Amino acid sequence: MSTLRVYTEDGKLIEEITSPEEIAKRLSQIGVLFERWSAQKPLPPDASDEDILSAYKHEIDRLTERYGFRSCDVVAMNPDHPKKDELREKFLKEHTHSDFEVRYFVEGDGVFYLHPDDKVYVLHCTAGDLISVPPNTKHWFDMGQKPSFKCIRLFTTPEGWKAQYTGSDISERFPKYEELVNDKGYSP
Repeated sequence: MSTLRVYTEDGKLIEEITSPEEIAKRLSQIGVLFERWSAQKPLPPDASDEDILSAYKHEIDRLTERYGFRSCDVVAMNPDHPKKDELREKFLKEHTHSDFEVRYFVEGDGVFYLHPDDKVYVLHCTAGDLISVPPNTKHWFDMGQKPSFKCIRLFTTPEGWKAQYTGSDISERFPKYEELVNDKGYSP
């Protein structure tokens, strides 16, 4: 189940939202798009990247027309990936991008931490969730120690994912994937 938790910068929980409609409304207040998608046709467990992109073509085309995306792909991560620890550390540092960061979770889950103002918005995305983080929005991502997800990514720039790190240590003060997903909550 998707969950949005909003914290103060010092880690005090302000609100928790589980309704997808309410999550979308709350995130729209900070310029973040959140949607729930369904495949236009059933996907087998071994679906190819082309099959996945075809199953979500209508939604991809709609966003491409709205935002001018130039490319899309499918990325997957599993617990056996040889660079999972290295990648997790890279994503866990607060950063921005000059492009949108768009992820649609075909399978699995992950946690986005958004820091656009004096609050931190922590969104546990699950299969069926789309999140679009606007350019230059401070954020980080946690895929957990045993990552398992498949996502569609959309880009407006040819170079794709390129981070500009803020140098802040704020990401170290917030609960990691395992704590949030196991519903242990968080209190400083």
